Amino acid sequence: MTKRELSQLLWLNREMIDQHDRIAELEEYITDCTAQLSDMPKARGKQDQLAACVAEIADLKELLNLNQQKRGYEIGRLYRFIDNIEDAYIRIILSMRHIHGMDWQQVARVVGGGNTADSVRMAHDRFLRQSERKKKS
Repeated sequence: MTKRELSQLLWLNREMIDQHDRIAELEEYITDCTAQLSDMPKARGKQDQLAACVAEIADLKELLNLNQQKRGYEIGRLYRFIDNIEDAYIRIILSMRHIHGMDWQQVARVVGGGNTADSVRMAHDRFLRQSERKKKS
């Protein structure tokens, strides 16, 4: 498995955070607008904007739901890959980094044993290079 394939969960999680934040923004906008509209005569342009916001929220919630399903698939795929690694040290590094989304400093703290962010990153990269070479041969 490549770094890019291993990083898909990280990027999917970030995408879901962005979608969640956008939904919250739109819902706040709608709440503010409806409070103002209730005291005023109906303005057609504002109602169209609100309808567009409601539609966008529905679309984003559907995308978020699909991404949650993809997330479950990605987690399963990563666990299957990582569970087949013989070296427990590498399994810990890969699971902390790619499943739990830790940065290299956090991974080094979890691994312990005087490891640094650079040493766990290099072990990770070395393992992936060796794995890629084995796959090609």
